[in-house]
Amino acid sequence: MKRIGLISDTHGYLHPGIAEFFSNVDEIWHCGDIGTLETAEKLEKMKKFRAVYGNIDGQDIRRQYPEWLSFSCEDVKVLMTHIGGYPGRYDARALQRILEDKPRLFLCGHSHILKVIYDKKHELLHINPGAAGKFGSHHLITFVRFVIDGDNIRNLEISENPRR
Repeated sequence: MKRIGLISDTHGYLHPGIAEFFSNVDEIWHCGDIGTLETAEKLEKMKKFRAVYGNIDGQDIRRQYPEWLSFSCEDVKVLMTHIGGYPGRYDARALQRILEDKPRLFLCGHSHILKVIYDKKHELLHINPGAAGKFGSHHLITFVRFVIDGDNIRNLEISENPRR
């Protein structure tokens, strides 16, 4: 069993509630637009850390993190990127990767809109954790956590925080 903390679009800002909300997770996954290496380093010090770069990330972050991550967690194949779209409206490159990799869990960011949707057509769970940073048009800072136990994805919890 793995407990996962999922965030995206921090844009160099770490909300003070992240540390407490992710205190019991085993790993933190970041779906891009990290913003600064300092932000990534702070998250790496908290827990095991996986990340992809986003469209605003500079070359320093792009050298350290890939555009796509495809890996297994427990018995679940995971595909993570920054710009992915969502079921029925996937980005063309994301759809191609979904068709090739056949993940059970597809994670992306970019839209700053929290979405959790089961995609029946591709038999995967799509999660966009929304935006954990202050930059953008969103009104809530959001991040999520969930459990992967064997091939079961469960116990998804959302943290919603007013953007000040």
